[in-house]
Amino acid sequence: MSHDPGLRRLALRTLLAAFPGATAPDWALELVADGLAGHTLFGTNVIDAAQVAALNGTLRAARPDVLIAIDEEGGDVTRLGHRTGSPYPGNAALGAVDDPELTRRVYAAVGGDLAAAGVNLNLAPTVDVNTADDNPIIGTRSFGADPALVARHAAAAVTGLESAGVAACAKHFPGHGATVSDSHLELPTVDVPLSLLRERDLPPFAAAVSAGAQAVMSAHIRVPALTGDQPATFSRAALTGLLRDELGFRGTIVTDALEMRGAAGAAGSIPLAAVAALAAGADLLCIGAQVTRELVEDVAAEIAAAAGDGRLPLERLEGAAARTAALAAWAATPRPAAGSDLALGVAAARRAVRVEGSPAALTSPLVVQLVSGFSIAEGRVPWGLRPHLNGTEQVEIVAASTTPEQVAELARERPIVVVGRRIHSSPEARTLVEKLAAGRPVGVVEMGWPSSWRPEGVSAFVVTHGASLANGRAAAEVMNLAHH
Repeated sequence: MSHDPGLRRLALRTLLAAFPGATAPDWALELVADGLAGHTLFGTNVIDAAQVAALNGTLRAARPDVLIAIDEEGGDVTRLGHRTGSPYPGNAALGAVDDPELTRRVYAAVGGDLAAAGVNLNLAPTVDVNTADDNPIIGTRSFGADPALVARHAAAAVTGLESAGVAACAKHFPGHGATVSDSHLELPTVDVPLSLLRERDLPPFAAAVSAGAQAVMSAHIRVPALTGDQPATFSRAALTGLLRDELGFRGTIVTDALEMRGAAGAAGSIPLAAVAALAAGADLLCIGAQVTRELVEDVAAEIAAAAGDGRLPLERLEGAAARTAALAAWAATPRPAAGSDLALGVAAARRAVRVEGSPAALTSPLVVQLVSGFSIAEGRVPWGLRPHLNGTEQVEIVAASTTPEQVAELARERPIVVVGRRIHSSPEARTLVEKLAAGRPVGVVEMGWPSSWRPEGVSAFVVTHGASLANGRAAAEVMNLAHH
């Protein structure tokens, strides 16, 4: 392995690392001082706003132009709000409202919160067009299934975030919305002709580029017509040919986490994935969430060795480091806002609620929340109506291990309001709701990606288009269950 200090420093300038805990360990600060581009913060790094601001202050003290990145999408994917849920609705709700000015305002508020916490690179917005109803990883993170709608809101989101001096990163190029598998766990394939990709998946990226997005994130997905057998992250045709040459993107190409199976699995290791991504045209490499000093040094050493032995042209490495430095310079002075705007978030979430039927028949109900899994992107974040309830009793059940008779016994004579996420995707949950509705007034609150499923006999069916803290408040209000 090469130990050329100049090459090591160049390699470090292309890397986004991470560390565990609420304070930065010495090695994380030393690497920043050595030239590491920056760190990504995850839920494990966040206790509250003051602690995050202090943490980021120590990172800035190590080098003023350090990049501090985070996945703050609002809605179901939140790091700042991972203990309570986001105060803002996510993209599906904003797309349902379809008011780009509202989207711009919400993202400006998110940007202001991040700036106040010292974060200067937001790995958002998600601009994937969610055309697969059972997409396990995008869903409510998408503005919708219509390319023109998603493009309108992609531009508004980028404009809003960057008005706070926080760099936006549109993801996941060239489009993760048609996948039915999760690239954290495997390499998904979108087997469509390039003509369909251009018509369906690329318009939102073009809109984000036109709006001035400082960064675009590559997806670990295979599009055989474009990328062959490789993920887009390793595809020169995708990153250099399509994104740079065709869409005219001049900013920083960021990779999704290289520890994901869709990348490390395809390359053989994280260091080899880093070299492949740089060779394809990526500039800033997210190593992932599980990072140690040894891993960063291994990745930097592999990049330096590849630049030394010809696998990675030196000018490509220098170009990547220069683009990342330009991003850091742009994002060096984020502009804080007055503080998190829950009132804006709830007002936006109210506009996204869709009510069918009448909640009036559901007075003094038992609220039954169906326990659901969560994607790796979301992590375990509180959701549902509980924080907003006016004293109404709530129970949590697992649909697969609870009978309608058991729920009826808990409810006694009361109506029942069932709260869930993607209820339609669980046969047990669907059956439970249908059987309960045959015997008493039942309401359904769907907080996931909506479907066409409507159970017979329900009094009210409510769709929130997301499960953030703001969405939960709006749902409790329309069900007449919210405390004042």
